[in-house]
Amino acid sequence: MEDTKDYDLNASIDPKGLRQGLTSYGDAHFSLFLRKVFIKAAGYGEDALSRPIVGIINTGSGFNPCHANVPQLLEAVKRGIHLQGGLAIEFPTISLHESFASPTSMFLRNLMSMDTEEMIKAQPADVVVMIGGCDKTVPAQLMGGISANKPVLPLVTGPMMPGSFKGERIGACTDCRNNWAAYRAGQLDMEDIIGINEELAPTAGTCGVMGTASTMACITVALGLMPFGGAAAPAVSSARLRVAEQTGVDAVKVAANIEVSRPQSILSRESFLNAMTVLQAIGGSTNAVVHLMAIINRHPKTAGMIDLKTFDEVGRKTPLLVDLKPSGGNYMHDFHNAGGMLALLHTLRPLLHLDALTITGETLGQRLDATPFKPFPYSSKLIRPLSDPLYRSSALVTLYGNLAPDGAILKAAASKDQNLLDYEGPAVVFENTTDLAKRIDSDDLAVTKDSVLVLKSIGPIGNPGMPEAGVIPIPRKLKGVSDMLRLSDGRMSGTAGGTIVLHISPESGIVDSPFGIVRDGDLIRLSLSERKLEVKLSDEEITERIRTRSEQLKDKHVAVHGKRIVGTRKRGYRGLYESHVNQAQDGADFDFLTAKGESAYDDTTASPEIPDS
Repeated sequence: MEDTKDYDLNASIDPKGLRQGLTSYGDAHFSLFLRKVFIKAAGYGEDALSRPIVGIINTGSGFNPCHANVPQLLEAVKRGIHLQGGLAIEFPTISLHESFASPTSMFLRNLMSMDTEEMIKAQPADVVVMIGGCDKTVPAQLMGGISANKPVLPLVTGPMMPGSFKGERIGACTDCRNNWAAYRAGQLDMEDIIGINEELAPTAGTCGVMGTASTMACITVALGLMPFGGAAAPAVSSARLRVAEQTGVDAVKVAANIEVSRPQSILSRESFLNAMTVLQAIGGSTNAVVHLMAIINRHPKTAGMIDLKTFDEVGRKTPLLVDLKPSGGNYMHDFHNAGGMLALLHTLRPLLHLDALTITGETLGQRLDATPFKPFPYSSKLIRPLSDPLYRSSALVTLYGNLAPDGAILKAAASKDQNLLDYEGPAVVFENTTDLAKRIDSDDLAVTKDSVLVLKSIGPIGNPGMPEAGVIPIPRKLKGVSDMLRLSDGRMSGTAGGTIVLHISPESGIVDSPFGIVRDGDLIRLSLSERKLEVKLSDEEITERIRTRSEQLKDKHVAVHGKRIVGTRKRGYRGLYESHVNQAQDGADFDFLTAKGESAYDDTTASPEIPDS
């Protein structure tokens, strides 16, 4: 029966469900009248429209095989919502896949976060389930969800299953990189690499190792926003569908207590410290550091309260426990079978802030108390006890020094040659990815096994988009060399390994970046024990090189905006990106999207602008 209250012009409109966020026509009752006209075109009756509305973000895309199971997840989420008496309505946002986005998916992460934020705020939903999975989608959704500040429940698509080649298990994407490196080195023939290509991604889902997608899934559980089983259940499993159904059930329960379930109410500094503890314990992706800083800086109560040093402080007391590629030897499917995040969180319990809140309204400690886990031999082998870790502490470390005044990140646990973690050698410098592609395999390249490979211009501004090009390939002329010290201002895939320093800040795309003035032959020193990254130059020499570089940019009429060396293309999203993206230590977010706003990252008065040529 029609609800007559909606037509009473003297009655106020209760801003819940369908009646919230009305389109502005200057007449709220007319806005509601029109909304009901058009929602009824979709076949909804009055009873359905009186229920709590749970929006479901649909990120399915033909260009995103990581999200190929979204139709099944949608059905399961809706089932959970409807069983609890809610109304499920799906809506789309941008979908990003790592291999199908040019120039990089990271370039578009902030755009997806804006889309997510604005659509959450625009749609008349009480609560939103955010279906994501591939690397940048979950960070973008968390960033947008925190900024929108409606209750949000992430649901990841889940990891793919491993494949098999000649009797050996393989899976995207650590094995993609390892086998391609072997092919480059002549250890595999073309027939092998073609056969391997068929088996690396045998099912739908995200990479089946502890890459960025799996890392962000585990972190989301640690933040208390997702069920314990939500990180590791395979994309093609019935367990994944049960997680989806449970998410729908939880969403309706959250709708009954919206104010205390908003992300800015739930998440705290302790929540993020728990996320960092899990990041270190799983040997997670270095990308998670950038993403977490962007997420943290969207929250008014944590923005500016956590920095890269916090990651290092947490790392010093957190061992690496999970035996998964690229730091170990197993796959996410194995992690799931060993108990997944429930087993890990019980193991990490002495290191966690158990009073941190979760989306259900309980503390993390209360949820763990209500969900016990008893280790068994296989689980203890894959998820090590605190007394027998894979790596004693600091799987990921933060470095500082005259080469990285604002910090850099190193995944020490993924080093293939631990001797390189305290090392000094001469630089072989590539100015950008074009220079790298042109010279890396040249027989004339002046490189030895003792060299330090340096790649510039792949930072947030420099490429733009901070590509995962930090895994500089070993020059083909260096036969038998499996690892070298490599430095860049960009990122590497969470599925990759090696002694690789990343996110050097300020990036070379900043005029006065010390990293931007490094030359061939300069001695580079890395000290893990001292957390140092240095170039063996005096302060005076660095200052003089920066001055010279600034003059050269002026002479070449290179476009500079404040301190940023930007492209001549100023229109559209790229113009917005280059003008407003902040540095890696702040999350490579747009300055105006952070909780502190644009003024916190204003550098426009730092130097005069050089006009475009």
